[in-house]
Amino acid sequence: MARSKSATLTEAELRIMNVLWDKGPATVHDVLNGLPAKPALAYNSVLTIIRILEKKGYVKHVKDGRSFVYTPQVDRTNATRFEVRHLVSRFFGDSHELLVLNILEEKGIDDEELQRLRELLEGSNPK
Repeated sequence: MARSKSATLTEAELRIMNVLWDKGPATVHDVLNGLPAKPALAYNSVLTIIRILEKKGYVKHVKDGRSFVYTPQVDRTNATRFEVRHLVSRFFGDSHELLVLNILEEKGIDDEELQRLRELLEGSNPK
């Protein structure tokens, strides 16, 4: 059975998008040079992932001489919001409240983070 296409980003796709978001328009070679050394990706792997990103609508290309230059079509903020909506839908039954409660129950959250969350919540509540 073939794996269904996902509109969300895989870890490798996100690594490549981070390079494109930081650098702006880039060739495959530019992206490859912008990636962290570990885990290493081969040129053909980066090209394949960029083509997948193009099919998903995250990037587009223009021809520049013999090279293709790839440009992000989705900014980091919109991609983040889409991923959060997907997470809320998939794991929390479309309940943002359940997501926040899950975060607050997490043992790894420190007092400083909790205080910032309280301040944000108090600031967003009309009195």
